[in-house]
Amino acid sequence: HPKNPDLVYAAVLGDLYKSSEERGVYRSENGGKNWKRILFANADAGAVELCMDPNNPRILFASTWRIRRTPSSLESGGEGSALWMTKDGGDTWTNISKNEGLPKGAWGISGVTVSPVNSNRVYAIIENENGGVFRSDDGGTVWKKMNEDRNLRQRAWYYSKIYADTKEIDVLYVLNVSYHRSKDGGKTFQNYNAPHGDHHDLWIAPEDNQRMVIADDGGAQVSFDAGENWTTTGNQPTAQYYRVTTDSNFPYRIYGAQQDNSTQRILHRTDGFSIGERDWDVTAGGESGWLAIDPTNNDIVYGGSYDGFLERKNHATGESRSINAWPDNPMGHGAEGAKYRFQWNFPIFFSPHDQTKLYAASNVLHVTHNGGEKWEIISPDLTRNDPTKMGPSGGPITKDNTSVEYYCTIFTASESPYEKDVIMTGSDDGLLHLTRDGGKTWTKMTVPGLPEWTMFNSIDFDPFVKGGAYVAATSYKSGDYHPYLFKTKDYGKTWTKITDGIDPGHFTRVVRADLKRPGLLYAGTESGMYISFDDGSSWKPFQLNLPVVPITDLTIKNDNLIAATQGRSFWLIDDVTPLHQLSEAMNGSEFTLYKPMPSYRMGPGFSFGRASRTEGKNHPGGVMVHYYIKDTVKAVVSMEIMESGGKLIKKYSTKPDKKAKDEAMKVKPGGNRFGWNMRYKDAEGFDGLIMWAGSLTGPKAPPGMYKVRMTINGKSQENDFEILKDPRTSGTIGDIKEQFDFLISVRDKLSETNLAVKKIRATRDQLNRVTEPMKGKEDMKDVTEMAKSILDDMKKIEEALYQTKNKSGQDPLNYPVRLNNKLAAVGGEADGSDYKPTTQVRAAYGEISGKIEEQLQMLNKVFNDRIPKFNDLVKQKQINPVSVTEVF
Repeated sequence: HPKNPDLVYAAVLGDLYKSSEERGVYRSENGGKNWKRILFANADAGAVELCMDPNNPRILFASTWRIRRTPSSLESGGEGSALWMTKDGGDTWTNISKNEGLPKGAWGISGVTVSPVNSNRVYAIIENENGGVFRSDDGGTVWKKMNEDRNLRQRAWYYSKIYADTKEIDVLYVLNVSYHRSKDGGKTFQNYNAPHGDHHDLWIAPEDNQRMVIADDGGAQVSFDAGENWTTTGNQPTAQYYRVTTDSNFPYRIYGAQQDNSTQRILHRTDGFSIGERDWDVTAGGESGWLAIDPTNNDIVYGGSYDGFLERKNHATGESRSINAWPDNPMGHGAEGAKYRFQWNFPIFFSPHDQTKLYAASNVLHVTHNGGEKWEIISPDLTRNDPTKMGPSGGPITKDNTSVEYYCTIFTASESPYEKDVIMTGSDDGLLHLTRDGGKTWTKMTVPGLPEWTMFNSIDFDPFVKGGAYVAATSYKSGDYHPYLFKTKDYGKTWTKITDGIDPGHFTRVVRADLKRPGLLYAGTESGMYISFDDGSSWKPFQLNLPVVPITDLTIKNDNLIAATQGRSFWLIDDVTPLHQLSEAMNGSEFTLYKPMPSYRMGPGFSFGRASRTEGKNHPGGVMVHYYIKDTVKAVVSMEIMESGGKLIKKYSTKPDKKAKDEAMKVKPGGNRFGWNMRYKDAEGFDGLIMWAGSLTGPKAPPGMYKVRMTINGKSQENDFEILKDPRTSGTIGDIKEQFDFLISVRDKLSETNLAVKKIRATRDQLNRVTEPMKGKEDMKDVTEMAKSILDDMKKIEEALYQTKNKSGQDPLNYPVRLNNKLAAVGGEADGSDYKPTTQVRAAYGEISGKIEEQLQMLNKVFNDRIPKFNDLVKQKQINPVSVTEVF
């Protein structure tokens, strides 16, 4: 309600898969705390549209729609589909579907809108044999069909949205694949497209009809000129993935097919600060398919889509080839006429034992050994093959055959990575089959406790038990939202249901077994993640920071857990090794330091500023150290990074020792993650230091073994960890060690140089303090003259070591850099890729460090000879001497 925010109306479609009383229009009079149903058509037709008269909020229009989806069909329309009106805020409703001018016969979905310019102008779009766009000029009593163009009403169940302009009575929008605008009250329309097709919703600002937001299958976009221009879809992580898989590239890539978008292969981490579009490619297949990567060449990818489409793409050459197992276009037909029934999301996967063997599944299992040049069948029909489940989908008004409702198909399949020729298939109609001889003979397995016609969605073989497997099944399309997870340890002879602890309304889509810890399982449900440490006997929520979102698939790669979601894109946990180390003994411990996973010596992987809002978050760079602290109230915590022999590299502390140059760290009760960037201590600097193309950053640790020690209130725990060489680099371990040793020498020489500058400045301050009171006094002239001579010589040395005129970041473009900057730049030259320093880098270092040494020798003479003489002189005059050591 525009003036009373406590008065709220909601159109509730209800359950798509079964009859339900929880449908219709609901009203709350206390801001949503309590609701009352005020319009109900029947138990199979819910409310799908609700429009309030902008000029009189007591007048509302609603449309109800009979919609039923089953595993094998989609039906739009029938009894209960209607257009309704209330004039008293919803207390009473009138079915106006039979009003003059509206179509006769069965209705399906309908949309309705009232013009804010004139409440008598009402528009509707109606699914009907004689449907189209209708207009009323008397507030909904009498109607006239204005337009029946099928472009406006194709796939009516998927669209059928209509919107009146907020300023012009004859401007009207209808959404479909394109969106359509009329300027003559619905008589004629022009076609438009936002950045993404399949438009579903539109908002037009009440005070400015140029300002609009459109929602489509790519997300949402904004226009400020009535749709002439739209913002991008590329700033929203809204992708809907069906499956997820990875390759063996380094860094490995994640693959998935996005609903109504491209397929993708995307780096799971980069050398940069985020993961953007530059880091992914459009790959094989279409919006709905599985993806399989050639194990011998990761640039060759196989991808599927609906209607049995299967594509082979070579990323190296750009070539693409259609290799459908049976190239018969079934579009518009039901499954009954198909030679092979390929589901919208049919399985495609390589054998883990034969790198040439690629599987594809319809109602039978297909195999190719030559990249799709020729396919053979290695199974009988592994489904129920029930003709009553294979009719055309859609109706009673509009058919909709896309293969989404193809039934009696193999929906998931897998070959055991641990036993050659052991293959399991699960159908969408409730059958599970196993072969142990590569398809020569098949056994149908019985899973007690599984409802008939249940769809199998994932199969995962047990990494630790031969003949062991886990399956996830779902029956939500039959109105059953219970989770169904099962395990076998004997090749399917017996099965155990493993769902205790999972919410009974969170139906399951996927279960995966951890590859390192026996009994550690991960489950993805319609409403989030679960974890089990006891082989499925009990489950706990494992949501962490993951949005509550459907999890459609999971995979594990390099101790990373990757989730495919429907609506929030890909998410991953960078390191699950702490889960491998959890034990009962840790329950009562005050703190636990987990052994860090091996870490690759590569790019930063983190951002120095605010995290990007339009790109993916990168894998943390450096070494990830996980630890647990029960209570931090009185805890003094330190983290020491050491070489394998125990030599300290860096120390971090909640109470850092400034003299020891400890770095600060923060802790919180419970789980923590600390990141070491693999860098040794930085070179010394000083206040106001400005350099160009030079840095104080310490060198990166070479590959090898290291230690981490965590100490809390005097008690310590210690673990070893390894830094691994980046597999992409051509530098040898020896090269990297040479580079490291060279950079350490640069760092130390730079520290020596910058400390000399600090020493000069501290000594200058003391000299000035000592001599300031002596100015103009004849008896102190010898002291002030000696001080001036020392100051002049130190200034020359300082200006040789550092460009003292630099006060801002780009001043070096005006004032030439000096020796410390030149030395730092030589370090930067060597601190790039994993190569040993070049001959010329070493030569430049030798020349620059030699010049620095000359200046330092002159400075040492000042400090060792002239300052003591100065102090002797001032002591004679009973004045406190200068202390050079104060700088340290």
